[in-house]
Amino acid sequence: MNCRICDSQNLELAVDLGKHPWANNFLSKEQLGKEIFYPLRVMYCRDCHTAQLDYTVPKETMFGDHTYLSGITRSLSEHFRAVSEDADNRFFKEADGKSVLDIGSNDGTQLKHYKALGYYVLGVESSKTVAKIANDSGIDTLNKFFNFELARSLGRKFDIINASGVFFHLEELHSVTEGIREALKEDGVFIVQFLYMKKIVENLAFDQIYHEHLLYYNLNTIEILLNKHGLAMFDAYISPIHGGSVVGFVSHRGKRGVSQRLRALREDEEKDGVNSLKAYLDFSERMKKKKEDNLAFFETAKKQGKRIFGFGAPVKGNTLLNYFEIGTDHIECLVEKNELRRGLYSPGMHIPIVIERELKEMPDIYYVLAWNFRNEILANNKKLIDRGVEFYFPVNPKEN
Repeated sequence: MNCRICDSQNLELAVDLGKHPWANNFLSKEQLGKEIFYPLRVMYCRDCHTAQLDYTVPKETMFGDHTYLSGITRSLSEHFRAVSEDADNRFFKEADGKSVLDIGSNDGTQLKHYKALGYYVLGVESSKTVAKIANDSGIDTLNKFFNFELARSLGRKFDIINASGVFFHLEELHSVTEGIREALKEDGVFIVQFLYMKKIVENLAFDQIYHEHLLYYNLNTIEILLNKHGLAMFDAYISPIHGGSVVGFVSHRGKRGVSQRLRALREDEEKDGVNSLKAYLDFSERMKKKKEDNLAFFETAKKQGKRIFGFGAPVKGNTLLNYFEIGTDHIECLVEKNELRRGLYSPGMHIPIVIERELKEMPDIYYVLAWNFRNEILANNKKLIDRGVEFYFPVNPKEN
């Protein structure tokens, strides 16, 4: 393969998780055992240092009609509200006719916060079902894949372009980045939000590796991509959302000065050696030990006669379940709020999903797959904890 960013062929295997099903392909009973398994391997580019998958499941398969909804979780919506208010206050508070384009806009949760601030909003969302949910809620959303051609067809430019949790998904990476440059006003700001690979490694959050995530960025590597298309990051901070994400602020190159906090983050990356092959090889070895520890936890709980349910059915949870080989012998069901996953089963391990409000019995232990919302989960379930239900987190993010 060629590097997705710099086109180099100088790539080396860094992390091999074996073969996995597409993690967002939750199954009906009739589909059990018929899912396709694909290689899940992270390659390291020795030239630009980017971590990336070497196998691409077609975007039409993964994103044509997925079931993820960003509006399900209160803390994510609050994060989006804070991002929109910060951007408005800093850049466009007094502007007339201000506008925002959201790429991979999902159910419109981020755009609702911009709309409340007086922006003209437009979303681009590939999932037919999710785009309909957004349009039905009053958020103008195109059910399309964003790329350069679509950007040109819009016939307008935007003050703010947002891409939250989508930039590492992109099969048409360079076309999308060029499309952002095309659709961004001369003094506009592109806000890119992405899982921070430095934090994934620190937290041992290997479950955030799955087929939808084609690339795994540190600041150094995403800036190489942006610079290739006449864009430049001028500010960034690390948010605790999803266990550690970068919220980066990007402009046309040369339009804005670089902030001190971005300089400090760049220096931290250099000092910690996070863009080295060694960092990824060490990460791979730590994953194996994590698997041993978790299987030992289940073995002990089983000997004690404990009932274990999974808390949440996030996409990333399927990487963890399949890599650890945790099935119905370990976990009876996955308890989920998202109604779109009613009656479905996890791909690979075939654990049934139960909607939370329809749960008849409580487990002794909740194995929390949605660990990235730890604080919200613990706060919402204080009564269960007081009754003795244990909440076990297989990933424990460090504070920033």
